[in-house]
Amino acid sequence: MSWKTGVVLLVLAAGLGGFYVYDTYWMAPAREKAESVKGRLWEVDPKDVEGVTLARKGEAAVKLKRAGDGWEMLEPVKARADRGAVDGVVSTVVTARVDREIDPSPTKLADYGLEPPEAEITVEVKGRKDPLVLRLGAKSPTGAWVYGREGTKPALLALSEIVSRDAAKPVPELRDKTVLAFDRKSVSGFDLEIAGDAISVEAQDGGKWRITRPAPYAGDGDVVAEFLDKLETAKVKEFVGAAATPAQHGLDRPSKVTIWQGKDKDRASRALLIGKVDAEKKGVYVMRPGGSEVLLAPEELWTAVPKTVATLRDKVVLAYAYDKVKRVEVESPKGTVALERDGVGWKLVSPEPLKADSGAVNGLLWRVRDLRSIGFIADDAAGVARYLGKPEVTVRVVEDGAKEPKTLLLAPSKETRGGQPAAVAAVAGQASVALVDGKALQDLAKTSDDLRDKSLFPAFELADVKRARLASAGKQVVVERKGDSEWKLVEPANAAKDGTKEGKVTDLLLTVKGLRWKDIVSAKGDDAARFGLDKPQAEVALLKADGSEVGTLLIGRDEGALTYVRLKSGPVIYAVDAKLLTDLRKAPADIAG
Repeated sequence: MSWKTGVVLLVLAAGLGGFYVYDTYWMAPAREKAESVKGRLWEVDPKDVEGVTLARKGEAAVKLKRAGDGWEMLEPVKARADRGAVDGVVSTVVTARVDREIDPSPTKLADYGLEPPEAEITVEVKGRKDPLVLRLGAKSPTGAWVYGREGTKPALLALSEIVSRDAAKPVPELRDKTVLAFDRKSVSGFDLEIAGDAISVEAQDGGKWRITRPAPYAGDGDVVAEFLDKLETAKVKEFVGAAATPAQHGLDRPSKVTIWQGKDKDRASRALLIGKVDAEKKGVYVMRPGGSEVLLAPEELWTAVPKTVATLRDKVVLAYAYDKVKRVEVESPKGTVALERDGVGWKLVSPEPLKADSGAVNGLLWRVRDLRSIGFIADDAAGVARYLGKPEVTVRVVEDGAKEPKTLLLAPSKETRGGQPAAVAAVAGQASVALVDGKALQDLAKTSDDLRDKSLFPAFELADVKRARLASAGKQVVVERKGDSEWKLVEPANAAKDGTKEGKVTDLLLTVKGLRWKDIVSAKGDDAARFGLDKPQAEVALLKADGSEVGTLLIGRDEGALTYVRLKSGPVIYAVDAKLLTDLRKAPADIAG
């Protein structure tokens, strides 16, 4: 190929590339724009509309003006407009397409509902001196179209009836229905005036709240969050209008909510007056201070308003950091128990050193953590001395790095809540005395037996077991691990060729691993015959690869819902739930394939 041919090809390639770029980045968007406005009444972008007036026959005109990123209603009432609803009307009107021209110069406009028109829409567009006008008349016989005329042009047009529908939206549908507009994230406090009582709450660091009036208390974050969320999202159910008298809607002596936003010199407030509840309409009447219009808000809004200091107070009785707890002590009529962390688990250190049941200890700690006040009966040191001078249950929680334990005091109370007994509770060194669920006295009065580890077998992993020997009802089988999950039946020898049900062996090991005793019936193993352990009914032995025992369980007789058992390595006789041993007794027959 000659250099001249190369130059020609290069020029052609550059030209094609330039045309592609031009077509892609200039021509294509232009074609798309032209296609999008094809058949439209006006070539207007909805975002350029600055104002809309809807004049409907027999009604006051609705005048709307763009305000920032939303809309404001100027007539027939001055109020915030619903941005979504107005944007919808604007988009429908300015992007309306003409289906067809019915008559270029009609003489009987009344036949089409256009003398006078049903509605006249005036649209003010940025950059245009004169507004756009569309008059709408009656619908076509099929109801799919509406007759209209553009501005001063004589032609009779057919447009989608959606234009007529949007132009006829009632005023309430175009109004912003937010009961009280505020930014939840910027709330720095709020005031409540209810039935003559004044309550003030201030935001604290870390998302916490503190009551500052009538007295300083920690606030209940959940109650505050629910109240603010309900208030922020509350929507007007009905625009009632001006009341003949404030008393008509309970607004002569209203409750008042004041929301504070921002801090220091930037702090500003929004307020709402709350009147009486209308049970039939499931709402509550409200009004904005300085206004004259009564609104009907959802009844749930009033329900969410905290009406007393007790409702707003933090109901957590004793707060602590679980991951920092290193010691727990419990004193009750059942005795004294002390526990300490032992790695990732727990151990009993008093009344005797024993391994503890981590699940039971965590249950105790969670019960303390979840203890909630159902009422407050005193807020001074004298009240603590009066009600909890002699506590029935004391729980001390010691956190790592703390100089003193956090001490929970509990005692019975004569009070009831919801027909159920209550108890009194306080934290040592704090002044508040709270009423709590009376069950806490029983739930927290734990003994060593309640908290000790009740595992029958020494701790082991399934992979530790190399061989298992099972005997019951005169039959014995021995299985041996081959690989990670495969098991081989080695006794009886004549059944070995039939294989083994591996799933049954795994189930057996999990059952043994999970066995827990309910009671110690003989610590020294006295009178084994009484418990059927002089001649056990069944035996389960687990062996390691080196032949040493993981453990051997001897199963004695049943008594009601209990079965007596012991480990071959020790004298203690235990009572366990008989249902847990059913599969172990059937294991020799079940495991053989």
